[in-house]
Amino acid sequence: MMIQRSKILLLVLILGFIATQVKSLRFDLQSGQTKCIAEDIKSHAMTVGKYHIVNPNEGYPLPDTHKVTVRVTSTYGNTYHQSDNVAEGNFAFETAEAGDYMTCFFAADHKPPVTVTLDFDWKTGFAAKDWTNVAKKGSVEVMEFELKKMYENVQAIHDEMFFLREREAEMQELNRSTNSKMAWMTGLSILICLSVAGLQLWHLKTFFEKKKLI
Repeated sequence: MMIQRSKILLLVLILGFIATQVKSLRFDLQSGQTKCIAEDIKSHAMTVGKYHIVNPNEGYPLPDTHKVTVRVTSTYGNTYHQSDNVAEGNFAFETAEAGDYMTCFFAADHKPPVTVTLDFDWKTGFAAKDWTNVAKKGSVEVMEFELKKMYENVQAIHDEMFFLREREAEMQELNRSTNSKMAWMTGLSILICLSVAGLQLWHLKTFFEKKKLI
């Protein structure tokens, strides 16, 4: 029983590694500059993010200069989250459209310039679920809890594969359309070249006939 349970847990860990998308970053941002981070997310997927500024002087209040403006937008420019002049925050939403989602951080300009260090965690899909709360609220047994996680993970992999298949079909359609246009353009170019060559021959023949050279 213990061996079987270990195998199930190992499978859950492997599937979780494949299916989850997690970005945990720490980066520096100069005052007066903007840094954007992009994530390709499918439609109807859950995504959560958490950010905070690292205090350069631990034990002291965060300087007023260490504040940022944060904005999360979709491929089509729709805003899903915006906070102005903050030291920390979070967002959570379900995507309504597939594509690249951008989280942009802007640090206000200061004289002299300062450097702001940020920690940013961004989770998407299966990784965005709070399984600890699910377990507490459901009062489920450990094995049932693990099986539920495994089922959700497999479902996430299935959705991801379906999403990639749709993208592949779109790329194939684009390639066919491009090849068709290229063939049409090649044929038109050849026709134009032959027409120009024929016109030049006719012009030369007419010229030589007028000069009575032929």
